[in-house]
Amino acid sequence: MGRLFVAAVLLFVAGCSGGESAVPGGSKLDALLAKAPVHSGEVTPGSAVDRIRKRGKLLIGGSQDAPLLSQLDPISGELTGFDAYLGKLLAHYILGKPQTELVSATSETREPLLGNGTVDVIIQTYTITPQRAERVAFAGPYYRSGQAIAVRKGTSGITGPADLTGKTVVVGANTPGVKAVREAAPTAKIVEFGSDPECVTALKQGRGEAYVQDQAILVADASKDPELQLVGEPFTEDPYGIGIEHGDAEFTRFVNDWLREIGESGLWQEVWKLSIGTVVTGDAPAPPAIAS
Repeated sequence: MGRLFVAAVLLFVAGCSGGESAVPGGSKLDALLAKAPVHSGEVTPGSAVDRIRKRGKLLIGGSQDAPLLSQLDPISGELTGFDAYLGKLLAHYILGKPQTELVSATSETREPLLGNGTVDVIIQTYTITPQRAERVAFAGPYYRSGQAIAVRKGTSGITGPADLTGKTVVVGANTPGVKAVREAAPTAKIVEFGSDPECVTALKQGRGEAYVQDQAILVADASKDPELQLVGEPFTEDPYGIGIEHGDAEFTRFVNDWLREIGESGLWQEVWKLSIGTVVTGDAPAPPAIAS
């Protein structure tokens, strides 16, 4: 759905900017919650679920500035979007209520936040890779995207990954974009920055000729910034996972069971329709198969 997804998002943002319908409202979350499951099984004392229940809220590492994924509604003060709704539904599954707290995370801080217990989960376009799986556990995948290319609007000569050869390319540190550029254009000079906003700023300042990042993130960037332009289609396939503390197999199974349940019941598809599906026509795709 790459090109259609990008075009539809940009049309959506241009057409709805500032209007009430620009950001889905809380009533849509209420509709999801009315159909959402609540875990009724046994809970192991001292487990992650036990700790979350005693705390009374789910601590989520993520962002609040990604349209359609996790964006703060300035009117309601609620987070909306695909990742945000999934976080609320997971909290509802654990607690019987959608009580969450968002902790701002970047590509460089996600693993430390999980490792030191600051957050219970990361739900933030977190691509599952073998290297990351050595440091964190992943539930899912819950969505599939891919690496894509953004340039400054008006840039010529870059239409696909092969055109990155010999160019200076901006990528997020510790992201799959580094490996993707090395494989697609081995002679490209890679410059890394810690966060997506830093990468966008670097591109606009001319510190690189292109920016390679997950398509969903670049779509969000381009929807907010008319100086950016996406070129070509995603040239990798990246599965998003829910990050969990490394070694916590019990909580990973718990979250995977929940993902299977909302996939089989059709709730995952409803989340898609109320977020990404507001700009992409057609039926919701099937959710990705859960790894284990």
